[in-house]
Amino acid sequence: MAGSHVGTLSVTFRLKIASGIPFSTAYHAISEAGGDIVAVDVIHVEKDNSTRDLTVNVPGPDVLDKVVHELKQQDGVQIVHMSDRTFLVHLGGKIGTQLKIPVKNRDDLSKVYTPGVARVCQAIHEDKSKVFQLTIKRNTIAVVSDGSAVLGLGDIGPEAAIPVMEGKAMLFKQFADLDAFPICLSTQSVDEIVQIVKAMAPVFGGINLEDISSPRCFEIEDRLRNELDIPVFHDDQHGTAVVMLAGLLNALKIVGKKMEDLRVVVCGVGAAGVACTKILLSSGVRNIIGVDRAGIIERSRHYQNPVKEWYSRHTNFENERGSLSDAIRGADVFIGVSGPGVLTVEHLKTMARDPIVFAMANPTPEIAPEEAEPYVRIMATGRSDYPNQINNVLCFPGIFRGALDARAKEINEAMKLAAAHAIADCVPSDQLNEQYIVPSVFNQDVVKAVSKAVMEAAIRTGTARKEFSQSPDMGTVSLPL
Repeated sequence: MAGSHVGTLSVTFRLKIASGIPFSTAYHAISEAGGDIVAVDVIHVEKDNSTRDLTVNVPGPDVLDKVVHELKQQDGVQIVHMSDRTFLVHLGGKIGTQLKIPVKNRDDLSKVYTPGVARVCQAIHEDKSKVFQLTIKRNTIAVVSDGSAVLGLGDIGPEAAIPVMEGKAMLFKQFADLDAFPICLSTQSVDEIVQIVKAMAPVFGGINLEDISSPRCFEIEDRLRNELDIPVFHDDQHGTAVVMLAGLLNALKIVGKKMEDLRVVVCGVGAAGVACTKILLSSGVRNIIGVDRAGIIERSRHYQNPVKEWYSRHTNFENERGSLSDAIRGADVFIGVSGPGVLTVEHLKTMARDPIVFAMANPTPEIAPEEAEPYVRIMATGRSDYPNQINNVLCFPGIFRGALDARAKEINEAMKLAAAHAIADCVPSDQLNEQYIVPSVFNQDVVKAVSKAVMEAAIRTGTARKEFSQSPDMGTVSLPL
């Protein structure tokens, strides 16, 4: 699951050090506080002092506070200013617009704007389908959020969500050459969000919903999918589910088990948990037990929450009851989209042969991989500092690339399943092992494979609006000239 943890901070201190005070004074103060000096640059030297920039890596905010405190205690050492290099990356935002053609003279101006643009407008007015050919709609995604469920930060509001949505837009461009723009809305009303997105949809070729809290995210996506004729995709749900399934497909090759024989426990029945459950059911898994804070989702119980009511009707066919300890006994697979520390070694000891554990809570997984390693066959998390990261970046660029190339009206279950199998197939069989069940997010083959598979699934299921021809030589889908 795509997510974030604070990790190492890189901070540059500009220090003014008085003459006669050895540089080692600052060096030792930083080191003793837990900082790691990685670069020193002399800015200028005067008779009474010298000014230097020290780039320091620290493992987190607490250690940074200690470094600052220790430096302030040193006689003859003054902090002129300090800059967090992560903040510098975000100054003024991380994205902007770029012209595809220059406007250098009146002739250029007359083509891109008045009077020439009027002919293009009229052509679209007469045939609205031409909007895909003659505007940015053919290649542009709206990244829409209300800031109610951001990363591991929760409900921080639309303004604070903008940096995340900008980052998502960057990833669309970097990995799939899709233009994307962040749309952060100052409302958490389902009706208002649906109305706003519908009203701005003419500009965009697809809608990526992001960081909207459950259960509102389900209704928002369902309504938009029904009322718009462009792909709508809630990445926190389906991106996580697609990459999880890709990892599981490869994990099963290693342990020699089949989907239909699995006992799967899904811990956390929110947006991602429900989507993971649905895609597992579509893949042939029969025995799924969901667990939330109150325990097992029981088949015979009535739930006020419509999402959990759906869950109770489609899982736990033996109507088991109890806690996670009861659910996980004899389980082949644990899918965690809940919170830290939920899973224990004692739980793992009761699982079936060759346990598969996907502890995807961010920033802290349900169990630390170091604890789980002796007791599981395959371990995956949502973090980049462990093997087998379940990262949505493996999914959403390629799935939208394929959907827009096919001019699909939606992203359906067949397209999601195709994406999962394409991701899994990007791990060569001769390289597949317990520590490598999903490809790197920087594997350039992933987006190509996913977009091709998604486009073919869109054509096969009749949701593609673009006409394609089958190339007899290449055996791949090709676009008409």
